[in-house]
Amino acid sequence: MSTQLTLLGLSGSLRAGATNTLLLREAARLFDPAQFVQGDLRLPLYDGDLEAAHGLPPEVDRLVEQIAAADAVIISTPEYNKGPSGVLKNALDWVSRHKAGPWRGKPVAVMSAAAGRAGGERAQMVLRGFMNPFQPHVIPGPEMHLGDSGNEFDDHGQLKSDRYLRTLSDLMTRLRAEAERNSA
Repeated sequence: MSTQLTLLGLSGSLRAGATNTLLLREAARLFDPAQFVQGDLRLPLYDGDLEAAHGLPPEVDRLVEQIAAADAVIISTPEYNKGPSGVLKNALDWVSRHKAGPWRGKPVAVMSAAAGRAGGERAQMVLRGFMNPFQPHVIPGPEMHLGDSGNEFDDHGQLKSDRYLRTLSDLMTRLRAEAERNSA
C-alpha cells in the first residue's frame, strides 16, 4: 500500500489556464495518492539590495518551507526563447539564497509543455542544469516534453494522447518510488 505523500508542484507559467499548470495537475493526478500543493511563484524580482535591507521576502520563506516539507516536487516549464521562464529562474534564485538548502536530496521530476513540436525540450535541458547546484535527485526520465500543448488536454484538463499519458504516468511512478524510498 502506498504512503500518503506531499507533492509540491511548481509551474513556470503564471498565466491563467497555462498548459504547464494543467500538466502539473495531471501529473499530480497520476502520482496520487498525495496531498498536492501548488507553490506560488509570484515573487518580487531578485534584488540583492532588497535582500540586504530586509532579508528574504515572506513569499520566498513560504516557498522554501513548501519545498522542505514536500516529499517530492514536480516542476513544469514553458520554453521562452529556448530556455525556462524568467518566473521560474527568479524563484530558483530566491530559494538559493535561503540557508536551509531545501532541494538537497529532494526527489524532483522536471517536465515541460510548449506550443512548439519539441515540447520545451531545450527549456527542460537548461532547467536540469539550473537544478544541479542545489543537489536534488532529479529523476532522469522518461523525459516529458509536451508539444502542441494547447491541443493536448481535454475539457477536464486531462491528457488526450495515450503516448503522453504513458510517459507522464511512468515518470510519476518513478518519482513516487524515489519519494517513498526517501520517506521510509
